[in-house]
Amino acid sequence: MKLTALAISFLALVGSVIAVPGARAQQTLYVAGYGGFFEQTIRKEIIPAFEHTHHVKVAYITGNSADTMAKLQAQKGNQQIDIAIADDGPMYQAIELGFCGPIKGLPLQDLQPAARFPEDKAVGIGLVGTGIVYNTKYFAEKGWKAPTSWRDLADPKFKQLLLAPPANNTYGLHTLVMMARIQGGGEKNIEPGFKMMKEKINPNVLTYEPSQGKVTELFQSGQAVIAVWGSGPMKTFMDTGFPVDFVYPAEGAPLLRVAVCPIAKANQSPLAHEWIKALLTPEFQLTLARQYGYGPVNKKANVTEADAKVAPIGSRATKLLAIDWNTINVHREEWTNRWNRDIER
Repeated sequence: MKLTALAISFLALVGSVIAVPGARAQQTLYVAGYGGFFEQTIRKEIIPAFEHTHHVKVAYITGNSADTMAKLQAQKGNQQIDIAIADDGPMYQAIELGFCGPIKGLPLQDLQPAARFPEDKAVGIGLVGTGIVYNTKYFAEKGWKAPTSWRDLADPKFKQLLLAPPANNTYGLHTLVMMARIQGGGEKNIEPGFKMMKEKINPNVLTYEPSQGKVTELFQSGQAVIAVWGSGPMKTFMDTGFPVDFVYPAEGAPLLRVAVCPIAKANQSPLAHEWIKALLTPEFQLTLARQYGYGPVNKKANVTEADAKVAPIGSRATKLLAIDWNTINVHREEWTNRWNRDIER
């Protein structure tokens, strides 16, 4: 198998490290994580080198954060998954439910504070901002100014042209929270958010779409021209050459931390911790920034504006807003049911 330059660098880095005890006894390491471009990057840049170095087969289980949480719930008491990669909201739930164990050997001195989770039972591997994507060519043809605020999504000229994520998606929850915040509410007072969504935003929504592939398809077909989306997937869309740009709204962009945790179980493989450390190396952090638009969590990753056009680095990182997941997760099922009943129907 031909290895990439990053993979070769990774092999050189770990080649001098003493093999993890019991590594050869581990036949398969099961990793649950996102699909799409993220999966492609993992399969190209991490899996070949990791399998070669640790003499292990990596089985990658594709799914969004909700899918991964459902699998962990279904396998409770008999977990098959070794490592879970998910958005920070579901990751907090996984920690609370006892699915995640403490990570061993984290390079704590190299990590951004935002990467840390309680008791180090998970760690962020990339920072993403939730903001607004728009078709620059369409806007120019219409003589429309670029959006600058969350309030712009309520503009009647976007009727049936807006894509919004559903409430069971992190971007969807971010949207609900921001609509509440700009109306004087927030996580602890979500009523203004539901009111704003139902009365002002919903008439503009073409569809509530969670799939990254479908979002790009609807933009490319011209059916949608504006959307709520993340800076991460936006980067890969921009790289296709399609005329889109990403806006960090004036009121701020909610922070999404892409996170990973080792699953707590009696037969936990020590390689689960090695996998996590591989995702945190400066080399792979740079790759995530360049290929997927993530803001790095490793301070040693030398990421420049040229590497990450829309990633939350530098001044853009200052516009990231912390989200109260402890409050959200208490009400998450209730809010989702209400959203399905009153908003997305």
